[in-house]
Amino acid sequence: MNEQVKVIILRTAGTNCNEETAFAFRSCGAWVDQVHIHKLFNSSVHLKEYHILAIPGGFTYGDDIESGRILANELRLRLGGDIRQFIEDGKLMIGICNGFQVLVKAGLLPGPFSEEERHPSTFSQRATLVNNDSGHYEDRWVYLKVDGKSVWTRGIERMIYIPVAHGEGKFVPRDQDVLAQLQGNGQVAFRYCGPNGEKPEFPQNPNGSVDDIAGITDKTGRILGLMPHPERHFVFTQHPSWTRLDKKQHLGDGAKIFENGVQYVRKNILKTALIPRLLAAGTGKGQ
Repeated sequence: MNEQVKVIILRTAGTNCNEETAFAFRSCGAWVDQVHIHKLFNSSVHLKEYHILAIPGGFTYGDDIESGRILANELRLRLGGDIRQFIEDGKLMIGICNGFQVLVKAGLLPGPFSEEERHPSTFSQRATLVNNDSGHYEDRWVYLKVDGKSVWTRGIERMIYIPVAHGEGKFVPRDQDVLAQLQGNGQVAFRYCGPNGEKPEFPQNPNGSVDDIAGITDKTGRILGLMPHPERHFVFTQHPSWTRLDKKQHLGDGAKIFENGVQYVRKNILKTALIPRLLAAGTGKGQ
């Protein structure tokens, strides 16, 4: 009866953070499959068999056209029905760096703001991620202020410290109304900040994101996208100053994000799915 949390890590040409993301989820007790997108296209693997969809960092398809656009189009146009059912089933999604770009450009984030906005056949893009204000690739560690109410951020301290590595990480909402909805709905999961939580300046906000936004969720809090890399600070020895840290500490600041996702599935999806099976077994109908 002890079904495992199953994570599918989607990869394609140019994905390069899949191993680190797999390590993070496995360390939290999940069963992880790294699956090339073509296996979903030809139905040799089915998305519905998993509980968490993770889209890791990298440079999918060489970031041709713009970062994440091609993979975003593939999700929207070729897997849209499966993705929508996955979301409606109450399952989880996380996109990190390039994965965040994909989720935003596929229209999965920030997602619909109300039931009336849901469309049966398409997703609507309400934001984007564009070139950093600095005009070049930013590879550095940043402080993030935790905000909003998300499955993925539950129990995380007010600030965390994790790295960024991107050239197109500036978050820009479509208009002021979208920004107001994100703020009002508590969909801003992370904001860049200074070391004491103060409003950041460059390079504390490494890309110039509007409202210092580093990550957002959909309205349910089950879909998370963020530009910084929590999988690169999963263990404390990945911290650039780890020799000065408390040696009793074992996990890095990004670990809680993955743990939260796995624990949510155990408590809210697997437990719920177990009830009808137990009832059926009790009446003999499960045999």
